[in-house]
Amino acid sequence: MDFMKWLNSLDELLYEVMSWLLFFPLTLWRALFTPLGIMMQIEAEATLPDEKRYGSVLSPPLFLALALLLAHTVATALGQTDKIIANHHGLADLVNDNASALVLRVVVFASFPLFLAARMVRLLGSGLNRTSLQQPFYQQCYPAAIFALGTGLSASLGTDPHPTARAIGHWLAAATILNYWVVETRWFARVLHVGFFRAAGHVLLGLIEGAIFLIVVGFLFTR
Repeated sequence: MDFMKWLNSLDELLYEVMSWLLFFPLTLWRALFTPLGIMMQIEAEATLPDEKRYGSVLSPPLFLALALLLAHTVATALGQTDKIIANHHGLADLVNDNASALVLRVVVFASFPLFLAARMVRLLGSGLNRTSLQQPFYQQCYPAAIFALGTGLSASLGTDPHPTARAIGHWLAAATILNYWVVETRWFARVLHVGFFRAAGHVLLGLIEGAIFLIVVGFLFTR
């Protein structure tokens, strides 16, 4: 009986993992080229039961984690060593393998959708609590995943010994930041019914909060 349960669990796990091979690139395509569309879909699915959500895309936290895993895989393929894993001073000693390094990166980059979602909830006049924050946070995970992937790839290319790769990395970093700002500005303008420049200001404050968190965590884990 236990063996049959194990087989059933393995069957579900195998299907789930293999489905990522199909739905990750599909979700990546939509998050990159139609970011507002996928965010509106998540908004529309908010009232559905949990088992009926995310039928055509990966769930937001999973997509963010896989995007960071892809960026880390590219860095590893380029022969680059994770500086946090290599560092054994202070808090960095807690991160001693790729799994813990990935968890740390997920937490750091998830701060951007967290701060932006919290700002959105406050601007809408809703009470900030776990319930009101969850849906905006999930919506924010999709553009944040593109931002995390672009940032990771640009960092890997920017430290490559080849000049062309470094130049591509610098341009990719600039394009990633600009794209994230524009996408979020369009979303804030749509949801809050405000002008583009006012929305851009709100987004800038949220991005600054996320950047400060990233810098603080980076300092604590590299010193």
